[in-house]
Amino acid sequence: MPREYKTILLCVLTIYITSLVLGVEETQEYDECADLNNTTWLEYRQQRVKLQVQYLLLTRRNVDCAQMFNQESLTITQSSYFNISRPTKVIIHGYRALGNKPSWVKELARALLRAQDVNVLVVDWVYGASFAYNLVVENYKEVAVQISVLINQLQKHGCKLESFHFIGVSLGAHVAGFVGTLFEGKIGRITALDPAGPMFKGADTFDRLDPSDAQFVDAIHTDADYFGISIPVGHVDFYLNGGKDQTGCARSRFASMYGYVICDHMRALHVYMSALNGSCPLIGIPCFSYEDFLNGHCVNCDVFKGRCPTIGLSEKNGITISPIPKEQKLFLLTTSSPPFCSHHILLELEVSPLDKSAEVQVKLRTANLGKEQRLRLQTDKTVYRTMLGHAAALCEIDSIEVKNTGARFYRQGDIHIKSVCLSEVPSLRREEPLCVNNIHISRGAPWSHDFVQVCDLF
Repeated sequence: MPREYKTILLCVLTIYITSLVLGVEETQEYDECADLNNTTWLEYRQQRVKLQVQYLLLTRRNVDCAQMFNQESLTITQSSYFNISRPTKVIIHGYRALGNKPSWVKELARALLRAQDVNVLVVDWVYGASFAYNLVVENYKEVAVQISVLINQLQKHGCKLESFHFIGVSLGAHVAGFVGTLFEGKIGRITALDPAGPMFKGADTFDRLDPSDAQFVDAIHTDADYFGISIPVGHVDFYLNGGKDQTGCARSRFASMYGYVICDHMRALHVYMSALNGSCPLIGIPCFSYEDFLNGHCVNCDVFKGRCPTIGLSEKNGITISPIPKEQKLFLLTTSSPPFCSHHILLELEVSPLDKSAEVQVKLRTANLGKEQRLRLQTDKTVYRTMLGHAAALCEIDSIEVKNTGARFYRQGDIHIKSVCLSEVPSLRREEPLCVNNIHISRGAPWSHDFVQVCDLF
């Protein structure tokens, strides 16, 4: 059995048990409010369920009570909350292993409506998205065709293609991409939240999301080694923590089933919803690879003329240059919980030549937290650079501690550090690096230095 199908079977089993434990299915708040569908394995086996696509409308006027929306809704404007003069966000869910409706849809819709006064259309294709993943993939283009019919009708009533912003989660990202293909890339924007990888990693651009599908395509990658796709699919692709293993998600099968199976995959959605609240910026740094990023080789956004892209609803992620580069990889570090923002602190260490290898531990401290990093020092290298994710900004760091920790495994006794410097990447406030020079550290004896600085975050 191919590895991808084993992965899907594992997903189905573990999500089923998780749903029993966590109770992921929602109940309707009001009987008269529309809701997404559920389906069952029995209905699927008996072939009673055909591919059905329905649409739910949410606006600031009915944020807590979705309205069923279809072509007929457009002809009865007095009974529809849809406003043709406003932009439209289209949410498309992905694969539903158990046939249950996605529990996050209302939360995402509310976050969008808090941020902007828009129409939010939710595409409900649960009937065609459930159980057998390979058959679901066969359905996704037909779903896109049905969506395109509605978009055509909305155009006839005055909506502009550039006013549509599709937000696709997992397989939903490729559905959005094919809608964009049908409209020859004239749709305004597509945002892909960890676009699906199985059966798409080697697909032609016609069969998967790519930058030509909309005037602007951005993607967030959080599970590129499992359920997500690893290759860039947009104009800009944000790779959180390298795009694979996310902080706070379980790395063991013996941990929580949700944490092991879909935590990484769903992190893109949760980070995006957090970004919509605007509590802190989630900034991506352009770089060739995650390794280069961690090694401090990428510290600016010159390719965007100095303005780094940010996750969220800002136009083209804040990019002002034209034309926009395609398939530009952006890397950023995040924390394990909302609002997920992490400051990128570049640590630069220069040491005098060593006779033997060594190891040092560097700790950055603030009033209520600390961050440590271990560096292995080699005899043929004197300059070390590494990127750290820290909850505090550079100006909030109170002290730095350096300790020679090589007593047990290494024989280097004393280490002479020519300089140790900290700088924030990107430097939003044009701060000077924090540097300390000429440090002598004996084995097992920590050295520390306090910084006296004024922190102006505004």
